[in-house]
Amino acid sequence: MPSRRGKARKKSGSARGRTRGRSRGRRSAGLFGRLVYWCLVVALWAGIGGVGLVAYYGARMPSATTWAIPDRPPNVRIVSVDGRLIANRGMTGGEAVGLHEMSPYIPQAVIAIEDRRFYSHFGIDPLGLARAMFQNITSGRFTQGGSTLTQQLAKNLFLKPDRTLERKVQEVLLALWLEHRHTKDQILEMYLNRVYFGSGSYGVEAASRRYFGKSARDVTLAEAALLAGLLKAPSRLSPARDPKAAEERARIVLAAMREENMIGDRELATAMSAPASRTAAFWTGSENYVADRVMEELPALIGEVRTDVIVDTTIDLTLQKLGEKSIRRLLDESGKKLNVSQAALVSIDNTGAVRAMIGGADYASSQFDRASEARRQPGSAFKPFVFLAALEQGRTPESVRNDAPIRIGKWTPENYNGKYYGKVTLTTALAKSLNSVAAQLAMEVGPATVVETAHRMGIESSLQANTSIALGTSEVTPLELTAAYVPFANGGYRPEVHFVRRVSTTSGEVLYENTGGSIPRVLRPEIVGMMNSMMTQTLKDGTARKADFAWPAAGKTGTSQNSRDAWFIGYTANLTTGVWMGNDDGTPTRNITGGSLPAKVWHEFMVAAHEGVPVAPLPGTSHAATAEADPGSVPPGAVGEAAMEAGSTTPSHGRGPAMPEMAGGGGTDDGQTASIPRPRAEVGGAPRKKPSSILDVILGN
Repeated sequence: MPSRRGKARKKSGSARGRTRGRSRGRRSAGLFGRLVYWCLVVALWAGIGGVGLVAYYGARMPSATTWAIPDRPPNVRIVSVDGRLIANRGMTGGEAVGLHEMSPYIPQAVIAIEDRRFYSHFGIDPLGLARAMFQNITSGRFTQGGSTLTQQLAKNLFLKPDRTLERKVQEVLLALWLEHRHTKDQILEMYLNRVYFGSGSYGVEAASRRYFGKSARDVTLAEAALLAGLLKAPSRLSPARDPKAAEERARIVLAAMREENMIGDRELATAMSAPASRTAAFWTGSENYVADRVMEELPALIGEVRTDVIVDTTIDLTLQKLGEKSIRRLLDESGKKLNVSQAALVSIDNTGAVRAMIGGADYASSQFDRASEARRQPGSAFKPFVFLAALEQGRTPESVRNDAPIRIGKWTPENYNGKYYGKVTLTTALAKSLNSVAAQLAMEVGPATVVETAHRMGIESSLQANTSIALGTSEVTPLELTAAYVPFANGGYRPEVHFVRRVSTTSGEVLYENTGGSIPRVLRPEIVGMMNSMMTQTLKDGTARKADFAWPAAGKTGTSQNSRDAWFIGYTANLTTGVWMGNDDGTPTRNITGGSLPAKVWHEFMVAAHEGVPVAPLPGTSHAATAEADPGSVPPGAVGEAAMEAGSTTPSHGRGPAMPEMAGGGGTDDGQTASIPRPRAEVGGAPRKKPSSILDVILGN
């Protein structure tokens, strides 16, 4: 009996288990069914919403019957401040080339790296888009885009460079329209003849002539790979700017072509072993550094260039050529002897307008812009920001420090040539560029304060807030360092640095105009006066005596460790100019300093720039100092005579639009130019008697 009951219970338990299992199965099936149902509902509504969104943005577009392919990208005429031609950019570099005419490697390379399913998709590539989304999600940042060549063409032809959902929807609709109206070959041909390849080159013909000095019909496999590689980032990867990056990208393109069986192993090996070589020169003249910079800025100013435009720049072409001539002459005379091969010059007026920018010794040999892109250690040319921070905390030009060997932790800053002067004023310390005093001041005010001061004045690069910043160990560009001196020249204001005054069509329609806007004050007038009084001594009896000329001027030399970089940044009430000299690879020069070749270049340039300009005092300094200078024009020198030979009729080369606050005598916060508050040290007046007692030293008298 017990066994029969046990069997019955077991049978009953099994039945209940099967019943529970079936119930769980039915519940699971029900849950899964409901999940599928709601997913379908969500997908349906998402689809309806997407269709509605597409319909809404599509309705905002012109009727498809009015759509037409515009002309290929037009010419960009870049002119100087007096209307003289600097450069023609855009489509002037080459004609349109048919797909059947150009080297077959070009379309193959572009398809392999940009859109390998180009001939199989319908204008949009769902697989490519999904792959790009997956890659971006897994990497945690935007590394790939899912746009097809058709979408890129639609964007280039019809749309502005806005990153909005509306523009993306319109791009898709236009891509579908292009695929409906044109064949794949027509779309690819239009794309290759219009896309930007960097360095002002639109289309494969312009780019081929720009980089290789040949037609797109004759481009080799290696050259085609280089061109296709540029499409990812044409400005950054341009072989005129970064040959190494361009070559590395070309190798990736070649690998993609081999993966798609467009080329064989032998062709791949040949192209890898013989990379594309650039032509020695396409454009010559330092003004092309300016043209490159303008072309970089133009899309942000007016968007896509759709018609012929004229870009009025702030550049004085006469000064540009004079600066280039001076640099080349000095490098030819002394470059080999002193082991210096490169130079850069930037000149900015009081409104922030760049009057000249020379990015290297020879544009034809190297298109890399050392003026705005190369970061180098400024050395002592950074010291004005250290002394400025000290003055803003209450010190004066007559404050005294002991110039002697010091140790800050494990760091022992030494003066140039190991010479020390004992008790000196801050004016003397800055004029003679004494490292020990600069290091003391940096410790007194704090490195973080020095960094804040430099950034406020116009330095944009990242700066290391350590004690060695007093000697200019953080790297900056010549453009930003020169711009940071402009507030000393204009009375304490930091204007926006700019190259472009106006962009207009050939019919006269203004597309962009720089109106100046508000210019913030970054220095108090009395601080400006003290700094100008101190830095004037650099040219009078300091490290830059070779730069002195018949105008009240101030500035600072700089030399980095082992004489790798030599600088002079100087200014008048009219113009601020910076000069850098050194070598691209950072090798030391033969002991050149900022007071040697850079000061000579600066002197020649500034003499020419001030030819015929009425002499004006530096802001915050006394007019008595101006009386010592020749009240007439600057005596003509070799450079001044060259300016006359160049046919310049503009009496004031370096002067931009005047602002009341920037008059030669300085200004106040309310724009008045009446009395300027004088600091206790009688800035700009006669030299004061140096402290004669320990009490005077303690009190700072």
